[in-house]
Amino acid sequence: MAELMELNYTVSNEDFTRAGEASSDVKKKLKQLGVSPEAIRKVAIALYEGEINMIIHAYGGKIKVTISEEAITLILADKGPGIADVEKAMQAGYSTAPDKVRSLGFGAGMGLPNMKKNSDSMEIQTELGVGTTVTMVINI
Repeated sequence: MAELMELNYTVSNEDFTRAGEASSDVKKKLKQLGVSPEAIRKVAIALYEGEINMIIHAYGGKIKVTISEEAITLILADKGPGIADVEKAMQAGYSTAPDKVRSLGFGAGMGLPNMKKNSDSMEIQTELGVGTTVTMVINI
């Protein structure tokens, strides 16, 4: 699998003004590479949801995007509190977002379910007090 491009981003803690910058940039680059609109849509949604989760729950983090001819791999790693109950967090509508975040229109509990729905595979590694790494693959 020949790697075409690797992109790296830093997501800042509680910086909603910059939310979506990584997903917008990746979307633009995928269009330039001629990736199908369907794959681009899936990547943009999954990555945006991941960015928002990192801002709300994880004090920010790092995103690594690897683009090959076969797939786009998204690795979102944070040093946040970890996910106490992954199974519960995967349920649509479940959220631990604080009220101040909900008042901004975020934290509806659709992040992880939307990430899973828009990726061909998704793996969550989490450790309480250490952080979470979510790896998603979207096939081209």
